[in-house]
Amino acid sequence: MISHAFNWSLRQWQLFCLALAFFSRIPVPASTPYSPELLNQSSRYLSLVGLLLGTVQALLLLATAQLLPFSIAVLLSLVAGLVLTGAFHEDGLADTADGLGGGLSLERKLEIMKDSRVGTYGLVALFSVFLIKWQSLQALDSQAVWALVLVAGLSRATAVSLTFVLPYQQLDAVSKSKPIATSLQKRALVWIWLFVLPLLSLLPVSLALSLLVTLILCFALLFVYYRSQLQGYTGDLLGAAQQVTELSCYLVWLVWWRQQG
Repeated sequence: MISHAFNWSLRQWQLFCLALAFFSRIPVPASTPYSPELLNQSSRYLSLVGLLLGTVQALLLLATAQLLPFSIAVLLSLVAGLVLTGAFHEDGLADTADGLGGGLSLERKLEIMKDSRVGTYGLVALFSVFLIKWQSLQALDSQAVWALVLVAGLSRATAVSLTFVLPYQQLDAVSKSKPIATSLQKRALVWIWLFVLPLLSLLPVSLALSLLVTLILCFALLFVYYRSQLQGYTGDLLGAAQQVTELSCYLVWLVWWRQQG
């Protein structure tokens, strides 16, 4: 019994390390085993990886806010997020904006999204989202610390949940979503949300409900939009979904915060 529990715990730790290595730039033990199947299973820990990344950003915000103006501290925390992930999700946002904004046919949209160059749509999307996130977190003041942590997990859980309701569209070896393109087991969806939903209970009820409604709306609207545009999802679309959901949660949190004043 003890041996079985140890082996199970070790496997879960390895899956978490694998998710951390794929979705961030944080070093993991070199002994972590890898296979496409294991990487697929590791997606259950994406929301937990998000919480970890958000925590690092929040701690940096707390530290730098003691020495620098709050606006600069927020900016540094956002830049830290880009460094920690290698702008993984932002790259998906830019490619999605270019592909869906500049392509007319399905084939052309996918072709543009695979292009490593960033076009006008992508630049506008990146600049707009980053600027609004910066201003939103700055306006949230003391709430920004908690928002960074919680929204980082919730937005990633929402994005990866789209893989359960949409087919994988871009069937090539270079897609960012290749490791999570196969059908995940339903219990993996439970894992994904288990790490983040209980945290909503720590918030005021009105805020928790507002964020929950925001997540549901983002999921539904992204599902409808992606199905109409590509009849499925790609890695780029998942990255864009994370960014859109993150931004939406910040704005809703800000609306709630201003109403409290």
